[in-house]
Amino acid sequence: MASISSVDLNPDQTVVSVGAGARWSAVYSALDAVGVGVAGGRVADVGVGGLVTGGGLSHHAPRYGFVCDQVVNYEIVLANGTAVNANATTNSDLWFALKGGSNNFGVVTRFDLETFPQGKLWGGSIYNPIDTLPAQIQAFVDFNNASNYDTNAAVINGYSFTSKIASWIAVNILVYTKHEVNPRVLRPFTDIEPQLGNTMRLSNLSDLTSEQLQNAPGGFRQVPCPSCRCKDYVADMIQRSQLSLTRTYGNDPVFLQQLFQIANTTLQTFAHASGLVYTLAYEPLPSVITSHGAANAGSPNAFGLDPDAGPQVIALQTIQWADATDDATINEAARRIWAQADELAVKMGLQRKWIYLNYADKDQDPIGSYGSENVGKLQAVSRKYDPTGLFQMNVPGGFKLFDRGAAESKDPNCT
Repeated sequence: MASISSVDLNPDQTVVSVGAGARWSAVYSALDAVGVGVAGGRVADVGVGGLVTGGGLSHHAPRYGFVCDQVVNYEIVLANGTAVNANATTNSDLWFALKGGSNNFGVVTRFDLETFPQGKLWGGSIYNPIDTLPAQIQAFVDFNNASNYDTNAAVINGYSFTSKIASWIAVNILVYTKHEVNPRVLRPFTDIEPQLGNTMRLSNLSDLTSEQLQNAPGGFRQVPCPSCRCKDYVADMIQRSQLSLTRTYGNDPVFLQQLFQIANTTLQTFAHASGLVYTLAYEPLPSVITSHGAANAGSPNAFGLDPDAGPQVIALQTIQWADATDDATINEAARRIWAQADELAVKMGLQRKWIYLNYADKDQDPIGSYGSENVGKLQAVSRKYDPTGLFQMNVPGGFKLFDRGAAESKDPNCT
């Protein structure tokens, strides 16, 4: 797909057509030059195709929803070899299914995304010692819970541990999508002291997403910045194994602090692992994001998220380590963290069903979390556009729509 990587802005600069093999760095480079923006990946080297077909979170999510909510047209090659468009008026059922349905319907070759005027943004990362945790959590929960949500503000609140120095650090990735330095909405984060490092500045999407790429070499995400005093956190990372596991919970400071304590306690069983970088990150999922793709929206997505459920939190564990002999211990421990967190969340009434596909581990079922009604719609679209089940039975990888065992033994039309 790498050769299908064109980035073409239409004459009135309202839609950008992006080849499915492009990376967001190329998209932002083209658009920054003309003062136009698009909702897209937060790390420069992330591929456009995978992010968008899995839904896609961006710094602009509060203003525009998931990245897939901004797709006005997909060009897709179906199982029978024909190339078709899917949009609000042509193959609209396929258009819906592609908004979160992953690689289950064909090979997407082009995304046509809505654009918007975009000048300078204020963003970067701030690093604090772990004893600021209570203030960090309260700032995050208050931000996520705001009744008058500032849709220009985006936050990722994370906590990273490395085996090299056997210690935690707090890191906030903050972006304000207007030309404004240190806006009031982000001051609860920027005012936390002491700071170990601070890269906040006025810049553009190309630069801000390149910073996160430098902090995440080889696909690593949400790890501290080598330009700060916390540089030892990234000094010797070697990618051997990586695990990503996600959950969604209610927005509660007591729960989020206890989830960190569960992670910290369990982490001690593998804290010695060579090359270990463990990150627990919290991302806000307020109603201003979920409302863009809700069932009653003009262009609903497949996620089944209810804006009336109030603010939610996407919790993400990412773990990297160097020695394959630690695989079993780390995999078991990571799942134990979620099991204990889930038990606590149920007791506190904070368990939420939705699983973000782009963060999910292969053993998770993100599509099942969309709800039976939407799963049924996705299966119907699959039967219509891929009647022989090519993309269910013959395409490896990804999250399938039908029971895997059944898909291997019979046509999905019989499921």
